[in-house]
Amino acid sequence: MFWRQTRKEYESLKGTENKASMQAIVGRDEVPGIIGYVDGVPAGWVSVSPRAAFPSLNRSRTLKPVDDEPAWSIVCFYVARERRGTGLMSGLIGAAADYAREQGATVIEGYPEEVAADGQKNLAFAGAYMGVRPAFEPAGFVEVVKRGRQPVMRKRLR
Repeated sequence: MFWRQTRKEYESLKGTENKASMQAIVGRDEVPGIIGYVDGVPAGWVSVSPRAAFPSLNRSRTLKPVDDEPAWSIVCFYVARERRGTGLMSGLIGAAADYAREQGATVIEGYPEEVAADGQKNLAFAGAYMGVRPAFEPAGFVEVVKRGRQPVMRKRLR
């Protein structure tokens, strides 16, 4: 819910109320993301929706819109600890792009964290919850602007 609300809303609704807000989205038959399974067991999740669903992202000084082209956004991942480093994040990125394309999207964006040159995760902000650059690049995402720590990366879907 972090990107779907103002910072004040997010902080005031932390915990149970934010969980209820996410459940309400699902209850309206909206798809807030995609669950990845390994051997029939949920192992990861990616949040993907039209950028308009993320008002805080649109207000971000560094991640604000690049232009007026409507885009979908990948804003959050969760990968179970035992599945990290297995390529599940890359699979979730591919599934998110496929889903966005099926919904009519022509562009999808991601805002990944950088990793150190030696490949070690040198993450400054809450781990890799917005993904890591090496998972986006093989999926065809390219950097279009970098105004701060994280790049805005895009992939054309049509």
